[in-house]
Amino acid sequence: MNSIRAPAPSSAAQPVLTVEALSVGFRQVVKQRQTISTVVQQIGFALHAGETVALVGESGAGKSLTALAIMQLLPYPQAVIGGSIRHHATAAAAATELVGADPRTLQRIRGNHISMIFQEPMTALNPLHTIERQIGESLALHQRLSGAAARGKIIDLLTQVELDAPQTRLRAYPHQLSGGQRQRVMIAMALANQPTVLLADEPTTALDVTVQSRILRLLKELQRRENLAILLITHDLNMVRKVAERVLVMKQGRVVERGATARIFAAAQHPYTQKLLAAAPPARKPPPLPLGAPILAVDNLKVWFPLRRGVLRRTVGHVKAVNHASLKLYRGRTLGVVGESGSGKTTLALAVLRLLKSSGRIVFGEQAAAESNADAAATATDSRRPMKHLRRQMQIVFQDPYGALSPRMSIGEIISEGLHAHGLLADRQARERKVVNILRQVEIDPSARFRYPHEFSGGQRQRIAIARALILEPKILFLDEPTSALDRTVQVQILHLLSHLQRQHGLAYVFISHDLNIVRALADELMVMRGGEVVEQGAAQAIFSNPQHPYTQELLQSAALDSL
Repeated sequence: MNSIRAPAPSSAAQPVLTVEALSVGFRQVVKQRQTISTVVQQIGFALHAGETVALVGESGAGKSLTALAIMQLLPYPQAVIGGSIRHHATAAAAATELVGADPRTLQRIRGNHISMIFQEPMTALNPLHTIERQIGESLALHQRLSGAAARGKIIDLLTQVELDAPQTRLRAYPHQLSGGQRQRVMIAMALANQPTVLLADEPTTALDVTVQSRILRLLKELQRRENLAILLITHDLNMVRKVAERVLVMKQGRVVERGATARIFAAAQHPYTQKLLAAAPPARKPPPLPLGAPILAVDNLKVWFPLRRGVLRRTVGHVKAVNHASLKLYRGRTLGVVGESGSGKTTLALAVLRLLKSSGRIVFGEQAAAESNADAAATATDSRRPMKHLRRQMQIVFQDPYGALSPRMSIGEIISEGLHAHGLLADRQARERKVVNILRQVEIDPSARFRYPHEFSGGQRQRIAIARALILEPKILFLDEPTSALDRTVQVQILHLLSHLQRQHGLAYVFISHDLNIVRALADELMVMRGGEVVEQGAAQAIFSNPQHPYTQELLQSAALDSL
């Protein structure tokens, strides 16, 4: 994808959003004394109509907190916001101060003038409301649309963000959509009321490369048409280089470097910026262990969801989420699974783990882990007892770490939960040492084990999810977008960690990702899926070097491998 940046606005132009000396702190009680911990310090920038400013930095740098402060969505009174955030509706109108604004003013600004695409759509979307109702609420509140007019607008928005079969998705709930589909619904909601400022917090994190390219072009097209100002928060520096006019680099709550995108990428001045730009997945994967007998064999796996119609709910067809998939896993080897959102990648993993009903044959080692049949529902019940033992050997890191981590348990309790479930390390001190050790491996301060998931950034939560899976020392690890929420430097660290653990313990990985640079660095074998079908499969390097299927060729072209 070539650069799609807009021309830089005139410095004399009136900004639509001005942030001055922004600081964010949180009240906390230490030894019965209340203190304020400052996490964002003296941030300032101006955002003009028609331009994109990128906010980059490692996980925990304060990027998302800055966006939440602009929207005034941080919890009061725990959060303490200082400085000034002013929105300029028009050049003639007086600016609206958002810091300390009353609820009515904020309700008028949010959604109508300033919208936000949140990083984790599963937590931002209401699990009890359909997609139609959630987008319709915003249209009813700001545009007074209802009934057929609202439905037509919703379908148009879902079509713009390229959600497949939008008419059939209106009554779907968030859990019935894939991660990428939920992200597209979030984008549609943010764009519903034609805002003047869009805060995009990792807007394409869960999307495959082809949809990323289309969504970015959609946002830039809307930007040109509506003169939209975009604050882009992302760890994808390749995206930043293509779409942003200016860059702000954050570290530990401060802006350490700022400037035009071309200048930052060509001649970064700050050592931290240079470190971010230099970070890249390893060019080559170390030689794998010699092949032996497969430790997992899957043959002719099918996951079909029935489509029922009429009063009697007769089955009139099937959604073929996974159709005739076969694979083999070997000790110390990695199978990369790629494809667009909704292609069946995650469904394949859940079916192999027996978390979804399927047909076909799944064999772990010499023992049949599951052999289900579409006409024999009793198989799933019969396999529960052996599956409890086998699930210790087959762990999964889910795509959405916030949704996968219990909000009522501390990090230490979450990570050690598997040890309790499998009756491992009955001694409390031994469990504690195990938790501390695994947290160090994923580069989380062990003292944080007493905190809760909401107190961590998205990237930190992903590392906690990896630690929870690794603590059981499995033989097979299913990694569903394990680095999608991580900045580039941490991505590289996690990849090195995964490679080290694989060599040390002979782990087999099923690595599901839309980031083909990362897949190429880690995978020995590659499976390309589209619409539930495996369209290409084989040695990873051979497919990357000479893809045969047109869809694989499109994926590689959209990914622009090694474009940095």
